[in-house]
Amino acid sequence: MPNEVRGEGLGAGAPGGERALLETLFRTAIAAAQPALCVPPHLPKPPAGRLIVIGAGKASAEMARAVEDHWQGALEGLVVTRYGYAAPCRHIEIVEAAHPVPDQAGEAAARRMLDLAGGLTADDTVLCLMSGGGSSLLPLPLAGITLADKQAVNRALLASGASIGEMNCVRRHLSAIKGGRLAAACYPAHVVTLLISDVPGDAPADIASGPTVADATTCADALDIVRRYGIALPPSVRQVLESGLGESVKPGDPRLAGHEVRMVAAPQMALEAAARVAREAGFNTYILGDSIEGEAREVGKVMAGIALGMARHAQPFAAPCILLSGGETTVTVRGDGRGGRNVEFLLAAALALRGQPGIHGLAGDTDGVDGQEEIAGAYFSPSSLARAFALGLRPQQSLDRNDGHGFFGALGDAVVTGPTLTNVNDFRAILIQAGAPDALTP
Repeated sequence: MPNEVRGEGLGAGAPGGERALLETLFRTAIAAAQPALCVPPHLPKPPAGRLIVIGAGKASAEMARAVEDHWQGALEGLVVTRYGYAAPCRHIEIVEAAHPVPDQAGEAAARRMLDLAGGLTADDTVLCLMSGGGSSLLPLPLAGITLADKQAVNRALLASGASIGEMNCVRRHLSAIKGGRLAAACYPAHVVTLLISDVPGDAPADIASGPTVADATTCADALDIVRRYGIALPPSVRQVLESGLGESVKPGDPRLAGHEVRMVAAPQMALEAAARVAREAGFNTYILGDSIEGEAREVGKVMAGIALGMARHAQPFAAPCILLSGGETTVTVRGDGRGGRNVEFLLAAALALRGQPGIHGLAGDTDGVDGQEEIAGAYFSPSSLARAFALGLRPQQSLDRNDGHGFFGALGDAVVTGPTLTNVNDFRAILIQAGAPDALTP
């Protein structure tokens, strides 16, 4: 693609320079949240007794490896991560399970983790490694609920348009291990939780649904969310919520006294790392927020409107510049396409921009998986719609079908990273150039 990057102090770029720059920013954000970098400074002091390492999430295996590489004494433990996200460890067992819909491997690992937490003493320390994806990877249902029940509820939540906070509120009240229950099982051992945040606002109770964190929400809150989104519940699930049997461990519970929670990586940190690289490339760079939520297609329209205002009126900022943002949008599934929230955002933005010269964008999930596909996200340029029409695609129909992956894949504009071994939520970058139009814009 004969595009040029033009920033202050940055001469004409190589062909495809805009895409190369945006992909560099994305990979910089991912690198800033690597466990090998962010875990070691937060390790606890050696205990008088045993160190037990437990954890769950897409980054948890790599977090476990970072612990082993920097821990001087004996340790043991069990960590569960997504299929394909394992890391080699010598003393900590790594189990792989399904995400985003849980499976029996995750259920068995969660049960073993609770067993490992039992029988500890006040001289022992439990190091809990939690990151995004842990909610699905630790699917231990409460008594009376089956794994099939949890799978059905999980699929309904994923398709409903509910926010991650709302989904995790429901999950906490159906689980025998989340919502502080794992920490309570560790009592009287000292618990130190290291978190890599993938949720807007970095609320510890929402990261992996808070297995070691007290939960202030209630079964009534979970029922309100279910009603709000019209989710049909299996009878066993409804009975647990309506009876109050699903109540989680609340703030002030003495079993959690003295526990430590440390945020080792978060979306804002990743965005700031990317912003530094963008500024070094000569672009004024602005972070619009690290916790932007809402329907992905609506957020795409809003971002497109901001970019158009800058290109046409130099408001609120003058081009050339780059806009960065993070958070977690949602998708209400309406069609039968291959989609994810980042490609849905990009397709909606491209439609709203209508080939406006000089505006390029990239969005991706920092864990390398947008939706349920091994595709991190995608890239668009001013020529994206014209190239799509030339291929016989109908961009609005693709959006209506939630088929962002199909659309950008046909253009050759999918962004594939493979497993990143971390997860600090979504990354979005919009580049607004000053000057000449894109060479491929009709």
